[in-house]
Amino acid sequence: MNLFNWKLIVISVLFSGTVLAQEGVVSIEKSLEIDRVLTLKKELNKDQTYIKIQIYSGNRLGAETALESFKTDFPKQTVEMKYETPNYKIWVGKFRTQLEADRELIVVRKKFPNAFSLKP
Repeated sequence: MNLFNWKLIVISVLFSGTVLAQEGVVSIEKSLEIDRVLTLKKELNKDQTYIKIQIYSGNRLGAETALESFKTDFPKQTVEMKYETPNYKIWVGKFRTQLEADRELIVVRKKFPNAFSLKP
């Protein structure tokens, strides 16, 4: 080995001994206004109604079949099963405007022709 490699090894051994890390404490100071704004936002979102698309209403077996079929065909879209006596219903999406819901409804109706939008 040449002299440069020996110097590199010696320096590495000398400085690789004990390495001391610093310990610190992090303190976060937040304004009371942040809590007030978050509370206000939660109240506004609680009152907001979303538009959903219903793709199925009927017995449980049919609902489970429709649910799995939808998950397979539209993996990025949210879907949920609801029970309203005496039927199981499959609701899709969480749209803020009727325009968004209608755009998705056009796509969904290709697979589920009886689908429609609603405000639950």
